[in-house]
Amino acid sequence: MSESKRLCVDVGFESVENYIQVAGMADRASGKSKGVGMKNSTKSSAGKMATTDKTHTNAHSAKPAKPALLAGGNPQIPKGYGDAPVQAYIAAMPGWKQDVGRRLDRLIIAAVPGVKKAVKWNSPFYGIEDNVWRLSFHCFTKYVRVAFFRGADLTPLPPGASTQKHVRYLDIREGDAIDEAQLADWVRQASRLPGEKI
Repeated sequence: MSESKRLCVDVGFESVENYIQVAGMADRASGKSKGVGMKNSTKSSAGKMATTDKTHTNAHSAKPAKPALLAGGNPQIPKGYGDAPVQAYIAAMPGWKQDVGRRLDRLIIAAVPGVKKAVKWNSPFYGIEDNVWRLSFHCFTKYVRVAFFRGADLTPLPPGASTQKHVRYLDIREGDAIDEAQLADWVRQASRLPGEKI
């Protein structure tokens, strides 16, 4: 399996094709698809060509767009590094999942002070060095999945198996009691293991 496919599967996509499909939808939703931002010509009722500039908006009427929710209720957040995009992702998580996201973020920060953060593939990533990641989480319809990229090296093993040899998952469903002590221990263990350069 290619590195790209393995990484797409690790963060919750069934295949590279599934990721490309979701990314294409994200591009269309964000205005990156063909023609947006270019002047469009249309004929007026008088038969003259009229142009409209789709990139121009009235600053007084523009409201910050609420992030779209993708399949399973996963927030569509642009790729970014640092705390701000991660907090935007968490704020856009629907319903009970938002509380889980806040708890996970706080727990990870407490377990590994100085942790690096990013949002990639519409998922928060956490690591020790720049662009080297240890874990991420992602919203699905009925649960939030925490992916440990070297989870097979953690003790005890996180309960969810992956098709990837080294990856293990923890799925958190609505109403589940989170064993924060165990989760913090896994995060600390993961911080001492090699990460994934994604």
